[in-house]
Amino acid sequence: MVMVSQLVQRLRIATAALAAVVLGAPASAQYAPVSQLNADTGFQGFLQQLGGKARAAGVSEATIMRVTAGLTFNPRVIELDRTQPGGGPSSSIPAFAPYYRNHVDAARIAGGRRVYQSAGNDIAMVERRYGVPGAIVLAIWGHESNYGSYTGDFDLPRSLATLAYEGRRRDLFADEFVAALKMVDRGVPRSRLTGSWAGAFGNPQFLPSVYLRVAQDGDGDGFADIWNNRADTLASIANYFRDAGWRPGEPWGLAVGVPAGLDRGSLVTTLVSPRCPQVFARHSKWRTMREWRAMGLVPRRGVWPGDTVQATLIEPDGQGSTGYLLTGNYRVILDYNCSNFYALSVGLLADEISR
Repeated sequence: MVMVSQLVQRLRIATAALAAVVLGAPASAQYAPVSQLNADTGFQGFLQQLGGKARAAGVSEATIMRVTAGLTFNPRVIELDRTQPGGGPSSSIPAFAPYYRNHVDAARIAGGRRVYQSAGNDIAMVERRYGVPGAIVLAIWGHESNYGSYTGDFDLPRSLATLAYEGRRRDLFADEFVAALKMVDRGVPRSRLTGSWAGAFGNPQFLPSVYLRVAQDGDGDGFADIWNNRADTLASIANYFRDAGWRPGEPWGLAVGVPAGLDRGSLVTTLVSPRCPQVFARHSKWRTMREWRAMGLVPRRGVWPGDTVQATLIEPDGQGSTGYLLTGNYRVILDYNCSNFYALSVGLLADEISR
């Protein structure tokens, strides 16, 4: 499922194993077979620990009791988590072209255009209030849940508690469990807490902490409904992007033809990113659009942005294939999911939607 693999990329930021032993959770939880983790007494004890954490964070006793009542360990969640691709170094990088064909496909383009045409007032509101292009917002929605056609049917508190109990990313998932309880305290019905096995939900596939931070009431009815409300969904995604630093009026990037004689060696960056270093290592040094044009790069479609706009170059399928000049707004897309293939396909889908 696309949205799950995308979410897992975001969760790789916390893959370090945790050594703490908590109320029956196995000390070697990172390696323990799922059958060993499925110990009801240990899990129920761990739920008490999570309840205490929620209580200390100000969650009401009524919400803690209502959400934790009857929760059980879900071995299927751990099985799905352990089948995800690892986050370690790889000797080879797959081609971007197949990923592009699967994610910027005719159905997603047509679906995005339909929403774009039918949501004129909502799109205008988003662009005016948040400064983020409607097509970019729709491209995120299209990638994350295919415009809401499938948002997941796992019970979120059960999944989050299970992932926290397993232990490899305990702090991350324990915090998300508490955030889910805070959502209930703020009026989100318990029945809405369903989503992917990894804890994301709704049209934009937010984690609970992200919902609490950026979800918006786009239509003014007093509730940020990212499950069924189009205006709230669009406003919430746009608010995420504004919060992450989107620069109004600047494109995400553009596809370019790269001359064979380009001195790529002089463009290799020596900077090491503190997050997703393998993703950013594929980007060149920053240069202005004027400088890139002087080096012989030519837009595949459209026109050059302003001469002073800064951009880096990536050639995802190597020399001789299409290259992409990436602005600071591309890095905002990476904040949503730190994957070059994801961010490129979001930008390219947005271009197709608005065409």
